[in-house]
Amino acid sequence: MNDEPEQRGTPVGRRVMLGVIALGAAGVAAGPALSRSVDSLLAGLSKQDPTGLTGLLPDSGQFRYYSVTGPVKSVAPADYRLTVNGLVDRPASYSFADLQALPQHRIVHDVQCVTGWRVPATPFEGVRLADLLEAAGVRQGATAVHFDCFDGSYTESLTLDQARRDDVLVALKMKDQPVTHDHGGPVRLYVAPMYFYKSAKWLSGITVTPTVRKGYWENYGYDTDAWVGKSNGRDDAPTS
Repeated sequence: MNDEPEQRGTPVGRRVMLGVIALGAAGVAAGPALSRSVDSLLAGLSKQDPTGLTGLLPDSGQFRYYSVTGPVKSVAPADYRLTVNGLVDRPASYSFADLQALPQHRIVHDVQCVTGWRVPATPFEGVRLADLLEAAGVRQGATAVHFDCFDGSYTESLTLDQARRDDVLVALKMKDQPVTHDHGGPVRLYVAPMYFYKSAKWLSGITVTPTVRKGYWENYGYDTDAWVGKSNGRDDAPTS
């Protein structure tokens, strides 16, 4: 599947996702036969869902593979590069081994999706984004950080203050195992206190910018400042 040409998928909007969640609940309530049918439908939709929403449905029991481009070609750790550039004094390019050699930090935190599903106490481990920014030397006039992904389409952003939080990681591990390709590996972003669409998968570039650039889903109406329980019209309890 990963050797096929990438094809741009149709974005999964809020109404579609709410309908999918209703189907998931119906599958659980109606029994195994309907649940299997619903699961087949969700598997197809999940390939076009970078938020992780379909992966948090109660009948799946685990995260799913998803993207906004269809199949995403995998990158082996030995071939991986992460660039840090923009308004910095010392642009850098990190290999996977370079990132492994830096101080690692582990966070155990709930994962909250924007439609309401929560996966409690999920461990992530990696390099603090703040450490990479400090090493690069952020220049005067910078106020934000933009993230690119090697799927070629997905993007995200944070303010500089958000990016410097201790609970924002460039993650190499998830659930105490290397981040798999399906989960956005070998390296993904993890923004613990925000809805999961901010935690960009297949991270390839970090660019320090003068202003915030909207990410992929922000261009479809999601909030740029996506604090759990304080954005997107939701009142979820903060993650912990």
